[in-house]
Amino acid sequence: MKIPPKFIKLITVLLVIAAGCGGYYFWHRGEVSTDDAAIEGRTVVLSPKVQGYVKTLHIQDNQMVKAGDVLMEIDPTDYIIRRDRAKAALAAAKAAVNASRNNLETTTVSASSNIDASAAQVASARATWEKSLADKQRMESLFSAGACSRQQLDQAIATEKADRSALDKLQADLRSAQTAPTVIAAAKDSGEQLLAQVQQAEADLAQAETDLANTKVLAPMDGRITKRSVELGNYVQTGQQLATLVGTELWVVANFKETQLDRMRPGQPVDIRIDAFPSTMLHGKVESFQAGTGSYFSLFPAENATGNFVKTVQRVPVKIVFDNPPDATLPLGPGMSVIPTVYTGGAGVRI
Repeated sequence: MKIPPKFIKLITVLLVIAAGCGGYYFWHRGEVSTDDAAIEGRTVVLSPKVQGYVKTLHIQDNQMVKAGDVLMEIDPTDYIIRRDRAKAALAAAKAAVNASRNNLETTTVSASSNIDASAAQVASARATWEKSLADKQRMESLFSAGACSRQQLDQAIATEKADRSALDKLQADLRSAQTAPTVIAAAKDSGEQLLAQVQQAEADLAQAETDLANTKVLAPMDGRITKRSVELGNYVQTGQQLATLVGTELWVVANFKETQLDRMRPGQPVDIRIDAFPSTMLHGKVESFQAGTGSYFSLFPAENATGNFVKTVQRVPVKIVFDNPPDATLPLGPGMSVIPTVYTGGAGVRI
């Protein structure tokens, strides 16, 4: 039986289609792709550590800056005054400490000599009083016998009283001198208190100098200024968001289906197409996998233990890094959509 030519043509077309599909599958069987992917990068919110009026502003929208560049400066006048006051307070505290040390040394040296001198004066006064007492008693005996006059007796009594008073005063001075250890201890305590005040003054000065340095807002890394919301002359508060700095280090986060991860491993090559620049092909490699699905870390994770359960394929974020930094002329930034293709092995693997 002869086969009609039209059937031969149909069979030929079907075989060509089947061969093409088979060849495409064979050459692309190792490729895994997704359109649920976007560029990510490091971003830092720029905020001042001190408050005040913006005196100088060195940034514009979308401006490139380097790490350490002065982006803006808050009026430092008040902070210079606080620093100078802290310096003066520290100098006064150190002077008080020096005076206290000198006083302590003087007290320590003179204490022993004062005690010895007072004791010697008491001994001398006691000997004088004992002699006056003996003279008074003798005059009293002579006056009773009529051997001396009343005037001589009164003179002896007055002398004994004066010597007794002098002895009492010197004894009081000796007791006062004997309190020297307590005075020395008090002087030491006072010195320690003044040292603590010096430490407090040093801390206040360090804080004042830090606040003065913080009037300059510096760039923490290389990047591009975005979302600038500050103008020259604005009064800014501590922690207020003034702008966002987007770093130059970029990568891709691709949300692959969990069923696509079977043969995907870190280090595998990746081709990256950017939606904004379809004619540009970038290259990278798989760096790491998130330890959990995206839905698990969402604000409201699914609660599968309640209600009717419907199994859905989950997506796992995969971090892809570029082999080389993208061309600086391409205005790439976080959030831009890309299509990564991972080569997991096989005939289609990229060399």
